[in-house]
Amino acid sequence: MFRLIAFALIAYVAYRLARKWIFGRTRSTPVNGTDPDRIDDVMVQDPQCGAYFPRRDGVALRHAGGDLLFCSRDCRDRFISANSNTGK
Repeated sequence: MFRLIAFALIAYVAYRLARKWIFGRTRSTPVNGTDPDRIDDVMVQDPQCGAYFPRRDGVALRHAGGDLLFCSRDCRDRFISANSNTGK
């Protein structure tokens, strides 16, 4: 009976070590303390120049009842000047 328990314990330890050795190499490791599977931010497209940028870095503008995000103040200002209704 003692042999059976000892064999089962050795087999379990060998299984755990093999699993750690095989699957431990395929998992991605955190970079700079962050989880690589975590989505940090959503990318959005600038309506003026078409560039993609993180939503958190966007410059907001409320236009025609909706919110627009721009990659920079320059793109926002160009959009405003191109879409202004000056009546000319």
